[in-house]
Amino acid sequence: MAVVACGLPFAGAAPAAAAEGVRTTLADDDVRTTLADDDVRFQIDDTSCSFPSDPIKGTPWSLQRIVLDQLWQDTKGKGVKVAVIDTGVDAVNKQLAPAVVNGKDFLAKSGTGKLDDVGHGTKVAGIIAARKSDESGFIGIAPEATIIPIRQNDDQGSGNVGTMISAIKYAADAGAQVINISQDTASKMDPTVHAAFRAVIQYAQEKDALIVAAAGNNGADGKKAKTYPAAYPGVLAVAASDRTNLRAPFSQSGTFVGVAAPGIDMVSTVPKGGHCVDQGTSFAAPYVSGVAALIRAKHPKWTYQQVITQIEQTADRTKAGRDDFVGWGVVDPVAAVNEDTVTPAESPTPDPVGPAGDAADVEAATLILGESRQERTERYALYVLAGGFAVVLLVFGGGRVLSDWRRKRGIGNDIGVNGELQHG
Repeated sequence: MAVVACGLPFAGAAPAAAAEGVRTTLADDDVRTTLADDDVRFQIDDTSCSFPSDPIKGTPWSLQRIVLDQLWQDTKGKGVKVAVIDTGVDAVNKQLAPAVVNGKDFLAKSGTGKLDDVGHGTKVAGIIAARKSDESGFIGIAPEATIIPIRQNDDQGSGNVGTMISAIKYAADAGAQVINISQDTASKMDPTVHAAFRAVIQYAQEKDALIVAAAGNNGADGKKAKTYPAAYPGVLAVAASDRTNLRAPFSQSGTFVGVAAPGIDMVSTVPKGGHCVDQGTSFAAPYVSGVAALIRAKHPKWTYQQVITQIEQTADRTKAGRDDFVGWGVVDPVAAVNEDTVTPAESPTPDPVGPAGDAADVEAATLILGESRQERTERYALYVLAGGFAVVLLVFGGGRVLSDWRRKRGIGNDIGVNGELQHG
């Protein structure tokens, strides 16, 4: 059962050899489950990016749509921990070095999660919290947040549901307020596996961790399908949108989609330095995770569910409610962070729509073909004024012309000594 990272393109790699199994214990729920490595596998394939790479100097379109001064007027995410469960996060890239702390590597003993041979997790982390660079217009949505790197997968698809469960539990125990998972599976899981996966999600939520997950990239056929962990209750599932706020063609649609975010031509950091352009719901999810980090920094007492509601309620919509393509709409970072005068409810509500009878109270304007009565009156008044002015000019000008003509001909009326008119 393959579980893939939600970036494009992916080619398909053979899974690593199965190990004896993974045992995960959730002390709070007293859930104990043993899962064989080949029960549910998380497979990540090679991407088209090379690294290190040259910096991309311009500002990406996904950031151009945001007024950053407004977005960061109160916070840049300082103090918020965001766990990135992925292929690890490179801490050499200058834009990420100040952001990344020691995490956990579930594929290598004693690893800190700072190794990323694939580049996928480094790109995800960059979209969330990359620091400012003088070489590029690219910067993370929450450029003062802290990244907890958790390496749970690699380019051989070594990750499985056991390592994923362990990674989520570790993130929750490490105090992550936001957990980003840019991986998914649409395959059916054994009920025991499903229950264990769901249990760890609940475990993290009980610790008030907000889990943001990519919806998946198998939506080109238009069919609705649930993917996991995105479809679990309380998880914020993120679809990908394009420059026009429409669903990206590859983005998975379904009843579980909560919101959409830019996922086309996404610029981000790569291992060792520089940037790369990629696409997929893998990179839409961290865009939302960055927004969530800003909200959690500004409103530390809001629950994870209230943060989700805030993001969904303030999203840019083309309809009053949600749909299965972009959920409640495309995330509006500035509105999500700053339209916060009211504490969010536990779930979003559709935009208000007037009662059906409201249309009868609206009086349509009178349709006038040609000019109106007022316009005709004004036109006539203009004619009169112009005509009067023309008469004045004619009388004055005509008198001057006649006087000049009589003078040139020697014709005039003289007044004699006795005051009588004399004809010359």
